[in-house]
Amino acid sequence: MEERRRSKRIELEAKLMVKRLDDNSEEEVIIEVFDISKSGVGFNCKKPLTIGAVYEAYLTIWTKEVIHSFIEIVRIVKQDNTFSYGGIFIGMPEMDMKRIEIYETFETEKGNL
Repeated sequence: MEERRRSKRIELEAKLMVKRLDDNSEEEVIIEVFDISKSGVGFNCKKPLTIGAVYEAYLTIWTKEVIHSFIEIVRIVKQDNTFSYGGIFIGMPEMDMKRIEIYETFETEKGNL
C-alpha cells in the first residue's frame, strides 16, 4: 500500500470522546488512540462510525491537557469485534498541532539515543 500520510505518525495512549455532528447525535463514544500526528489520528472503536462524517472530539494528550478538535473519518477497517479508523483533523489550531509535533520530536530523539 502506498504511504499517503503528510506527517510521521506516533503512538500515544489517549482517549477521545466523540460526537457525531451532521445528524445532531449527542452519544459520546470512548475510543482508543493508537496512532497520532499533527494532521490526523488512528483509533479503535467498537461502535460503527461513518466514513466521510465529521465528529467532535476531545483528545487527552500526554500532558493531561485536552485538545478540542474535529475529525473527518477517511478510513475504516473491521477487525473482529472492533473497527479501526483513520481520521484527519479539520481546523485544528496551530498551537494544538505544535503540541503534537513537539511530542513527536521528543519521541523521535528519544528513540535515537
